Amino acid sequence: MSSQKLLLIDGHSLAYRAYFALPAENFSTSTGQTTNAVYGFMSMLLTALSAERPTHLAVAFDLGRQTFRLAEYPEYKAGRAKTPDDFHGQVELIKDLLGALGVPVVTKEGFEADDVLATLATQGAAAGMDTNIVSGDKDSFQLSSADITILYPKRGITDLNRMTPAAVEEKYGVSPANYRGLAALVGEKADNLPGVPGVGEKTAAKWLGLYGDLPGVLAHAEDIGGKAGGNLRDHLADVERNYRLNRLLTDLDLPIALADAEFGRIDHEALAALLDQLEFQALGKRLEVLLADLGLEGTTSPAGAGASAVEVPETAVLDGAGLLAWLADRDAEAPLGVASDARFERGSGAVDLLGLAQGEDAVAVELGELSAGELAEVATALGRFTALVMHDAKPQLKAFAQAGLDGLRVWTDTELAAYLLVPDARAYDLEALTDQHCGISLAPPETDGQGTLDLSFSNEAAQAVGGAAWGVVALAEALRAKLADTGGLGVLDEIEMPFQAILVRMELAGIAVDSGALGTLLEEFGAQAEAARDAAYEAIGHEVNLGSPKQLQVVLFEELDMPRTKRTKTGYTTDADALADLLVKTGHPFLENLLAYRDVTKLRQTVVGLGNTVADDGRIHTSYLQTVAATGRLSSKDPNLQNIPVRTEAGRRIREAFVADGDRGYAELLTADYSQIEMRIMAHLSGDEALIAAFNAGEDLHSFVGSRVFGVPTDEVTPAMRSKVKAMSYGLVYGLSAFGLSKQLRIGVEEARALMDGYFERFGAVKHYLDEVVERARAAGYTETMYGRRRYLPQLTSDRRQVREMAERAALNAPIQGSAADIMKIAMLRVEDGLRAAGVRSRMLLQVHDEIVVELGPGEYEEVAGIIRGCMGAAAELSVPLDVNVGHGRSWQDAAH
Repeated sequence: MSSQKLLLIDGHSLAYRAYFALPAENFSTSTGQTTNAVYGFMSMLLTALSAERPTHLAVAFDLGRQTFRLAEYPEYKAGRAKTPDDFHGQVELIKDLLGALGVPVVTKEGFEADDVLATLATQGAAAGMDTNIVSGDKDSFQLSSADITILYPKRGITDLNRMTPAAVEEKYGVSPANYRGLAALVGEKADNLPGVPGVGEKTAAKWLGLYGDLPGVLAHAEDIGGKAGGNLRDHLADVERNYRLNRLLTDLDLPIALADAEFGRIDHEALAALLDQLEFQALGKRLEVLLADLGLEGTTSPAGAGASAVEVPETAVLDGAGLLAWLADRDAEAPLGVASDARFERGSGAVDLLGLAQGEDAVAVELGELSAGELAEVATALGRFTALVMHDAKPQLKAFAQAGLDGLRVWTDTELAAYLLVPDARAYDLEALTDQHCGISLAPPETDGQGTLDLSFSNEAAQAVGGAAWGVVALAEALRAKLADTGGLGVLDEIEMPFQAILVRMELAGIAVDSGALGTLLEEFGAQAEAARDAAYEAIGHEVNLGSPKQLQVVLFEELDMPRTKRTKTGYTTDADALADLLVKTGHPFLENLLAYRDVTKLRQTVVGLGNTVADDGRIHTSYLQTVAATGRLSSKDPNLQNIPVRTEAGRRIREAFVADGDRGYAELLTADYSQIEMRIMAHLSGDEALIAAFNAGEDLHSFVGSRVFGVPTDEVTPAMRSKVKAMSYGLVYGLSAFGLSKQLRIGVEEARALMDGYFERFGAVKHYLDEVVERARAAGYTETMYGRRRYLPQLTSDRRQVREMAERAALNAPIQGSAADIMKIAMLRVEDGLRAAGVRSRMLLQVHDEIVVELGPGEYEEVAGIIRGCMGAAAELSVPLDVNVGHGRSWQDAAH
């Protein structure tokens, strides 16, 4: 076998496979650049380099569809879907990486990449090189020979079949020389080359075996009987054309010689910079190891993923005294990594293992083995550190507080930092992030053989928790550097991190619940559900499972012969919106009672869920999520307090069960919320003089807008008019279309469009602002709040209309809703400082949408209300005032205003 080995790659074929094999939403940089095709192509390349170890390497790309084949047959490759916009840019990035690797990218005007590869492969074989072609195009099988092997992806992008002549014959029943004839007979759908109807691979292979090759088959076409023979004779011209077009050319005049493809001329600095730009930390490490193995050493890892980041240091297991001595020896102002096995649920938490790391030292301790005195000393020692680094810190801090490690000051939560970089990611797993951004592999703890984590204090668990503490410091450094580049570091340090500390205190405090009131509601909602159910049965004369869509379809569309709703895979939809539309059309009592049954059943389930989350202290401790909503808004779980309805009487009664805790010396609850904050931000950002004047004059916004849109005096704006403009005003913030507005208001699309046109005619600056927001986001790739919180929206350039329009709605919504979220967080930070400075007992308990709930100490209402109004009202400098509504009472509902 030759000592020289030539590896040829069909660049477009492999990049395209990678694009569709890897989900784009999982592969993007912090600046929104989609990288799935680049990542997949490079992974395939590294796999091929490792397996084949070539001395020569070249990659061929197509230049476009204008080839000699298209000139002969205008329908060649017609019908192929338009290449996605975010694929084109990735091809250029692939070429840049290949350039840094010293790999020639070869193209030829008027010819396809297959022809380039065929020519180079033929030259390589003639020069005695062991030649391999990586291609996802089956036409390449005609090149397979003793000297040329086709590496064909059989699954994904890295699993390659070695298509030798024997493999081709085994798979298709023909030699490589005859594969071209087989493809001409069968046709090639991908190239829009129709074959002989009814002739498959087996029939084609049989004819080729019988008559030697395709010219032989065509020469004996009259001898082939049956329907297949007749079809062949009817399509001889198609087969001959296919045979001409699928021949790969092996004699092109190319701009490079084989000597130019010698592998090893690597620009390590340029390669490292590109990998850094693409945030391919782990891939960079893999490439560096591979190149070293090939004798092509050089630093190719991205910045922040140096050699010291490869191996996690060994963790030293310490006792209490050893830990205190270790902490005393550390720099209190340098980053100190903290990790644990902390668990927190329903108001109680536990932590067994604590890992700490600074510099190249990592240690672990079993907290259960520490005496109360040692634990208190550890808490004091940790309290002097000003730069603690953790991942998903909030649940750990709550568990630490219950274990006696209270008052820790976290400088950077790497989960929050990663979220600010890519707020649309599905998850922010520590291991994945350290691998991606630092090239660090954090091995998980050993399992017990059943897949369950071994949480006992074993050496493996100690190494895992200590390694995580060490890795999180490196991750914090990498993420903070990227946030500094994108302008998001201030949001992390000045908003999200201090706000996290407030959430810890709020979640630990929880809110008191009147369990008796919950029990009463449960009985009442149960009785109401039964009454609605029985009334629904009476309306149709028999019982039916009201929770079964199939049974409801029979009742509605067969028994009652109602108008059909939207068709689904399982019949006609029976969702709430469709049933509400049917009720408007028919007024049938069955529908009225069915909807009432659904509503009250949902309320009952809400009450059951609340009761299940009451902790032993009689309080509900919801958990707030900072990294779920891409706009920066909070959500909550266990229970989700944002799901409690407030616009219905029944929903308001649920809020009556949340009360001030008199047993702990609290008198009342106070609620405070912003009035129309998103519309005020809209007025400020758009600079619309009419809206600004209305807010500054203290007018009712929706009546003011209604008077302008409908052309009537403010005092003649009817409730229906006001409702319409309110829905429209808030809809604009969310990118609502005329169609969406029509559905929401249950009016015609033309009426909805006329409403919007009237609005924009009178508030032109709003229209200009909304258009400008989308165009700026399209140009920059992201939107930004008033405080620098970014949301990257690469889908704004998508060629798929629905995807693009969804991104446009997000571009409209993110700056306004995100700014509102930032202002609320800033306000709560100021309220917290104000309450502490005043020395009052009162404390914040909840944040739901634009409202905060405070538990009041006795006699503190007037003072606390003043603090809150002042802090919330001054949280942002807008061209309109921030109006704050405050109320108080025994329950959450009593405190409504």
